[in-house]
Amino acid sequence: MRYEFDFATVLASWPQFLEGAWMTILLSFPATVIGFVGGTLLAIGRRSSTRWLSNACGAYVEVIRNTPLLVQVFLVFFGLASMGWKVAAFTAALLSLVINVAAYSSEIMRAGMDSIHKGQIEAAECLGLTRRQVYWHVVIRPAMEKVYPALTSQFVLLMLASSITSQISVEELTAVAARVQSETFRPFEAYIVVAVAYLALSLLMRAGLWLFGQMVFTRQRKLGSTK
Repeated sequence: MRYEFDFATVLASWPQFLEGAWMTILLSFPATVIGFVGGTLLAIGRRSSTRWLSNACGAYVEVIRNTPLLVQVFLVFFGLASMGWKVAAFTAALLSLVINVAAYSSEIMRAGMDSIHKGQIEAAECLGLTRRQVYWHVVIRPAMEKVYPALTSQFVLLMLASSITSQISVEELTAVAARVQSETFRPFEAYIVVAVAYLALSLLMRAGLWLFGQMVFTRQRKLGSTK
């Protein structure tokens, strides 16, 4: 059986692919930032001495991490509509991604926070730092520095997982590929183009996060340069 590739027909729709890539970025960037902040707060709550708060945060994390993202997207999109809160597909997709990545970021950040030696916290308290200052300077920033590679991988996975939102008609890359292949009858070529686009976005995202880490974690860079 012989198959002849025809990428020209598919690539003629490059403006649609460009719009889909931009929609993927619009979903991924705010979901990454908001989800990380939410995950950090969840990690703090889970480590709290207040039992009900710790249990509530733990329950949230376990529920989200043990259910499929697609089901979460459907619950948000159709569930809110059933309760009378009609939201746009983009808003529902963004909210679903934030809910999902917050749970995973929480576990990563909690692991980083647990790695901070108690002696460092006690030393900071002896110096007269407030609880907020201790958490920011002694716990959160060093913890984030330690687990930053894991966070980077999680955020790239989030960007790739945004393809699931095509199921609720969000016009991101995967949805564009489905439309183009139905118009050109070239599904193989259409999805190869999208795979290359996702690969390029992943590499760009990793590079951007690496540069961000180099700017923020100056101590790690200095230590690395002394080796």
